[in-house]
Amino acid sequence: MTVTDLSSARPTANLPTGAVVVGIDGSHDADLALAWAARQCLLLRRPLALVHAYRLVGSVWLDQAGVDSRDVLDAVGDDACTLLQDARGRVLADHPDLEVVLLLRADDPRSMLEDLSRHASLLVLGSRGRGPVASLLLGSVSVAVARHAHCPVVVVRPGAAVRRPGRAGRGAHPDDRPRGGVLVGVDGTPGSLAVVEFGYQQAALRGLPLEVLHCVWDVRATAAGLHRAPAEDPEVADVRALLSEAVAGLAERHPGVDVTLTVAYGLADDEIVAASRGRDLTVVGYRPGSPVRSLLLGSVAPAVLEHADGAVAVVPVAPLVAERP
Repeated sequence: MTVTDLSSARPTANLPTGAVVVGIDGSHDADLALAWAARQCLLLRRPLALVHAYRLVGSVWLDQAGVDSRDVLDAVGDDACTLLQDARGRVLADHPDLEVVLLLRADDPRSMLEDLSRHASLLVLGSRGRGPVASLLLGSVSVAVARHAHCPVVVVRPGAAVRRPGRAGRGAHPDDRPRGGVLVGVDGTPGSLAVVEFGYQQAALRGLPLEVLHCVWDVRATAAGLHRAPAEDPEVADVRALLSEAVAGLAERHPGVDVTLTVAYGLADDEIVAASRGRDLTVVGYRPGSPVRSLLLGSVAPAVLEHADGAVAVVPVAPLVAERP
């Protein structure tokens, strides 16, 4: 076991390369993230870093007569240290052989996590947090970190009993029953390969089936209440060929993964959220500045983070390089 207090040093100074980093703030969602991250470390045989950043929101109340802001900050720091120590104790009680490091910093949580993402293999966060100070796990933090991180980010959401309803007037959705496995949403661009590869790795790691989902907009199909393109539909033959080509090399590297290629009619966020019900993990990509039509974000990843069941992984994708004339 390794314990590192980095409250007065750069947070990446002693972070083991390739560690799985999980945000801790004492909330129920943080506990879910901790359990998910610990299992990931066991499967990958990587160290686990428990991190907390604390920053007081506003200072007006600190200016009251007789209040020393330094004493308040020290007290908050002590509480944060206890929070991390308690979390470490719970993890080691279940997994005594796991390597655990603690990282504590008085800083903006977004800045800390973005910095750590340069050295981590994965960031794991809860979807919501709590506390009178700026929390690692406020929903806005999770989304902001997923937008700017340099490594994949997993946001662990409580599994919902009922899926998010679709738009009014649409037909019954085929994803109306719980199912396991890994779901990956792709848009057919070269950047999708990194997203599919992450999904394959996670499916192989856990011995789970994989579904690769691509969405197309078809007014007639949507009006008819159709959500899945028939395998023999010639209108989407090119899309299916593209999906097959995208997974070919990965399928050879992971022959034990049972993969299904699906073409769906509809908006990407709706279809991915609906298909996420009961999944072990849902994977999407994020590319800053991507076109609205691209599944590799704009609005799709935040919508999936907000509404999907269970754990959602956001994989950073390199920006598209403009073609030269």
